[in-house]
Amino acid sequence: MRKKKERIVSFRIDPVKPVPLTPKEKRELAALAKMSDTDIDYSDIPPLSAALLQTAVRGGLYRPVKRQMTVRLDADILAWLKSQGKGHHGRLNQILRAAMLDDLRSHA
Repeated sequence: MRKKKERIVSFRIDPVKPVPLTPKEKRELAALAKMSDTDIDYSDIPPLSAALLQTAVRGGLYRPVKRQMTVRLDADILAWLKSQGKGHHGRLNQILRAAMLDDLRSHA
């Protein structure tokens, strides 16, 4: 017996020109906008402790937006980065991120 081919449907969403909301969706959003925060039922969400928030980490699927730029480095620094093998761009990003986070923590 032959297996039926599945039909895959894909959509492209343009964030600049989103699909217009239906009248029903507009009514639902209007009702939610009128609702005060005290009327929201949070009973199905467990409370978050301060300790949990201190140890929380961003999900593994998060990828920061990359921007291309040109950087002038001293030759010895570039040689040192490249001497550690492939991936010197990523290593440079890790070094800068660690310095940034350290600086942010010291000012907090």
